[in-house]
Amino acid sequence: MRILIAEDDQVLADGLLRALRGAGAAVDHVASGTEADAALMTNTEFDLLILDLGLPKMHGLEVLKKLRGRGSSLPVLILTAADSVDERVKGLDYGADDYMAKPFSLQELEARVRALVRRGMGATSSSIKHGPLTYDQAGRVATIDGKMVELSARELGLLEVLLQRAGRLVSKDQLVERLCEWGEEVSNNAIEVYIHRLRKKIEKGPIRIATVRGLGYCLEKIPG
Repeated sequence: MRILIAEDDQVLADGLLRALRGAGAAVDHVASGTEADAALMTNTEFDLLILDLGLPKMHGLEVLKKLRGRGSSLPVLILTAADSVDERVKGLDYGADDYMAKPFSLQELEARVRALVRRGMGATSSSIKHGPLTYDQAGRVATIDGKMVELSARELGLLEVLLQRAGRLVSKDQLVERLCEWGEEVSNNAIEVYIHRLRKKIEKGPIRIATVRGLGYCLEKIPG
């Protein structure tokens, strides 16, 4: 689960980052409307946007309007000031899926995030198939020929990136970056260890993780 938080209050943003990473989400943070708009245009891998309406440089409602104008159905949870009923109504009219008024409980926010991501996953297939391997992105479960493969959180993180870019080179830096998003501190050398473990668990039949020496790894495409 990958979430973009657009929030200019650094203290609140830090709290959200800690809570959501602790719950197992990969989280990116931007502090202005223009940055949020740019991130949403260049990255289609987000499962949810948490959007503060009172952003500098571009109002949150404008960010939302532009997102929906591009035809995106990304689930959006808006954060509003306690007394801003008009903004809340506008936000829902512009296509937000839910809202929370500040101050709010982090527990309630986590529950709403889970519900919205489930709803969003239902709209599109959350499974990635690769030959006999199936990866359920919502449940974070991998199976080969219907049998569950026991993978650690880090191995699942690597598998997800490799599957999303099957047939393409994924650099070690990209893998380090992805694991760091999950709140992990990981070195380049550690990546080699996790790839080695992942290979032992999933390289069956046509499934192969190729090493591109000095550059990174590639999950080889399976001719279909």
